[in-house]
Amino acid sequence: MTIDVHPHFDETTNTVSYVVADTATRRAAIIDPVLDFDPKAAQLATETADALLGIVERERLTVDWILETHAHADHLSAAHYLRRKTGAAVVIGEHITDVQKIFLPLFEIGDIAADGAVFDRLVADGDTLPLGDSEIGVLHVPGHTPADVAYLIGDTAFVGDTLFMPDYGTARADFPGGDAATLYRSIQKIFALPDETRIFVCHDYLPEGRDQYAWETTVAAEKAANVHVHEGVSEAAYVAMREKRDSGLSAPTLILPSLQVNVRAGALPEASEEGHVFLRLPVNVFPKTSPLPDGV
Repeated sequence: MTIDVHPHFDETTNTVSYVVADTATRRAAIIDPVLDFDPKAAQLATETADALLGIVERERLTVDWILETHAHADHLSAAHYLRRKTGAAVVIGEHITDVQKIFLPLFEIGDIAADGAVFDRLVADGDTLPLGDSEIGVLHVPGHTPADVAYLIGDTAFVGDTLFMPDYGTARADFPGGDAATLYRSIQKIFALPDETRIFVCHDYLPEGRDQYAWETTVAAEKAANVHVHEGVSEAAYVAMREKRDSGLSAPTLILPSLQVNVRAGALPEASEEGHVFLRLPVNVFPKTSPLPDGV
């Protein structure tokens, strides 16, 4: 079982999306795709998602799955756009229903139910999906959100926001439904994977002392050097650090447009009779300094 990993980095949102292919059969999955959105002009574009389709075409792949590690708050998902282009099924963790129950009332979204049905497949811890001659395993890693999952394919783990590069640390845990202690325990599940497991992260932000973006590391490297949660850091120490750090973080720029789209599996609300699509901007729902996830 051999797989190819093709990353694509979107510098606007600091997001890494992946095309992962079984080399023998050319069956593929796309992980955490980005739909471009300019909040100042309220303009959508598909340049980043089309770059993923370009990889698919260049490598002569057939896309079976579009895998979301969670409902992102820092970018809009291109899952629905890519589903229409490829016919692939959109997959997310089964606890997306918990996230929908939080955010559907906030945005007064009444045209979908909090049952995950807008996604094609809800997965639970221990589930597997076929990928040609390979297999996609599912590891439930809540803490950043209730619905976070990591996808295990061959010797790789796509961990979403749970871990970042060792010199940057871990995700914030004050998202509604998130919890620092739960995140610590989820990270220990990842640390229990073989040391040589290649870890691919969903975001990279340049810390002081590094001027090149990076997104691949290993379990061994994370355990040895993660600045927040290396081996020897206790759960109590991690929780104290995480909660103190999170208390001063502001809301991410795209949280309001992102969440109302991403709980719909990347689909936009229906157009008005005049053909216009509207995203909602609820006023004063979060404090100015807001305990909400910005991926840091």
